[in-house]
Amino acid sequence: MVHDNLLNLAKRVRSIADVGLLYSGHNPYDKERYQELQAIALELMHELTNTPIPALLEAFPPVRDYPTAKVDIRGLALSPEGEVLLVKESADGRWSLPGGWADIGYTPKETVVKEFREETGFEVIPVRLLAVFDKKMHPHPPQAHYVYKMVFLCQITGGARHEAFDVQDVKFFAPTNLPAEFSEERILRQQIDLLIKIAKDEGALPYCD
Repeated sequence: MVHDNLLNLAKRVRSIADVGLLYSGHNPYDKERYQELQAIALELMHELTNTPIPALLEAFPPVRDYPTAKVDIRGLALSPEGEVLLVKESADGRWSLPGGWADIGYTPKETVVKEFREETGFEVIPVRLLAVFDKKMHPHPPQAHYVYKMVFLCQITGGARHEAFDVQDVKFFAPTNLPAEFSEERILRQQIDLLIKIAKDEGALPYCD
């Protein structure tokens, strides 16, 4: 918990420094101080996540607009038997819900449709929003970015199962027989359980942190 709090503070310091540089005008003193804060925040994130400094610099290019949280969009699709569709991520060999980063030019629903098509081969219709998670409120592994996660209930309407370059396998699992290893940067077992519970209750409101 202390570790997570420190990481969130480092992200906050980085964000404040980015905004400061964006609006500091031509004051060289202010720019120097905000750049120093950026460097301190980067070093803290390096120590707390073990992410190399060059990778962090690549992940956090100079901002040209007010920095905001990144958005991860995923979908929960159930078979007629109530099984959950999961994808095995090539990045870590573990399981997750289909999805990924929100793309500019796509609505959240369009994004989840695109991600299902690319990662699984299935065509889906987003039925309703199940949850909006703030990753800092859940025991995900440390990550440099500040992330919101949107999850939609999706209905499979067609297509055929296939794997993409970033997916090793696509498979349905019974809720009582889910895989042991989840790609916890992307989704947690307890989140899957919560999503299934909300999906099965048509009157349930979306979960929101």
